[in-house]
Amino acid sequence: MRRLLTATAAMILLPACASVPSEGQSAPVAEDRPMLTVLTSGDAETQLMALVLTRAALAKGVTPRILLCSAAGDLALKDPPPDALAPLQPKGVSPAGLLRSLKADGVKVEVCAIYLPNRPFGAEALEDGVGVATPPDIASAFTAAGATVLSF
Repeated sequence: MRRLLTATAAMILLPACASVPSEGQSAPVAEDRPMLTVLTSGDAETQLMALVLTRAALAKGVTPRILLCSAAGDLALKDPPPDALAPLQPKGVSPAGLLRSLKADGVKVEVCAIYLPNRPFGAEALEDGVGVATPPDIASAFTAAGATVLSF
């Protein structure tokens, strides 16, 4: 079963949608629980919430992957905009900082295929380890069996 959740639905429905194993069953292993976070918003609070939920899913054994498009792609730059670096409450974490932390924890982070061709710079401006997604690869991610897609 695939789930597509918008930012609002993700915050409201994600816990209700999570499958809970019945007695005698074990929880699915991480590779059986893929999740794609698609982040397009340029709003720092929205960016941080998307990444906080992605971090929470990682802690629950989900295998997240992050696709950054439009203004959110700027989070993946070696020199992100000031808003992306500003710590937000309640934990004093910035969107760019949390993205770097997720990447360090093995979460695959990519910009969409349209991001770089529409900027005055190339892949050299991206942080090390950030890739450029291809549409067929992302289509495979969101159509995978059991995939959950969060969109912000």
